[in-house]
Amino acid sequence: MIEKTEKIWMNGEFVNWDDAKVHILTHTLHYGLGVFEGIRCYETSKGPAIFRLKEHVDRLFDSAKIFLIDIPFSKEEITSAIIETVKINNMKACYIRPLVYIGYGAMGLYPKGNPIGVAIAVWSWGAYLGDEGIRNGIRLKTSSFIRNHVNSNMSRGKVCGYYVTSQLAKKEAISCGYDEALLLDTEGYVSECSGENIFIVRNNSIKTTPLTSILEGITRNSIITIAKDNGIPVLEERFTRDEVYISDEAFLTGTAAEITPIRELDGRKIGEGRPGPITRKLQEIFFNIVKGEEARYENWLTYI
Repeated sequence: MIEKTEKIWMNGEFVNWDDAKVHILTHTLHYGLGVFEGIRCYETSKGPAIFRLKEHVDRLFDSAKIFLIDIPFSKEEITSAIIETVKINNMKACYIRPLVYIGYGAMGLYPKGNPIGVAIAVWSWGAYLGDEGIRNGIRLKTSSFIRNHVNSNMSRGKVCGYYVTSQLAKKEAISCGYDEALLLDTEGYVSECSGENIFIVRNNSIKTTPLTSILEGITRNSIITIAKDNGIPVLEERFTRDEVYISDEAFLTGTAAEITPIRELDGRKIGEGRPGPITRKLQEIFFNIVKGEEARYENWLTYI
């Protein structure tokens, strides 16, 4: 269960958590067209710091643009609102959820002049796939559901309705005793997981799915940058699930999942069945960065 905080920002003002409500005929609730972001704020010695806030706000507006949604606030206003929401709730560390939704008005697939609403909520959220998963890795199952074709669901947008497929895949994986689902694309190549990007390591080189059938992950981009800065080769190219089976290491990235190692896929042990040295190194650097302990990446943090 989400632990309540005090205030949620809605359409330019703060309301009490329990008063943050919409009409039952809100268009996004019925048809799934809304866009959102997941952002983390970390506790540091200099106070709370939001990780890559600019990039998240940019992606929120990019998602809205792709789907012809005009956000009634500027990027600067949304950025300030996110910072103020963390402040007003006195959060040292938290997960941040901005949501842009089509409000109550016309029904039917075309919303005509329905108002566009924006909400920002924050709450405490630990490791999405568990502390045990962060330490020792998780077990994945290749899903019977596939990542939608890029001309069916445009992959650059972080859209509410897209996550129906992700929910089906996640439920299937958990019902089969696994922790997470791996989705393939429409041509059978590895795409992404239900809410994370995937990386594999072979022969001391990293490989990750190119920006074809996947969301352009901000944590993904961070890890690619960190790896290259530390002399680790990174390839962005397609690969098959059997290449995951024979990889030396594998891990997931995402705002919620952070850097989560994979120890098994479809009953096949990955490498030694535990997080490998490259995964551990990237985890260490990443968590040092978000704690404000890596001056090289200081510009990725927005201190509150």
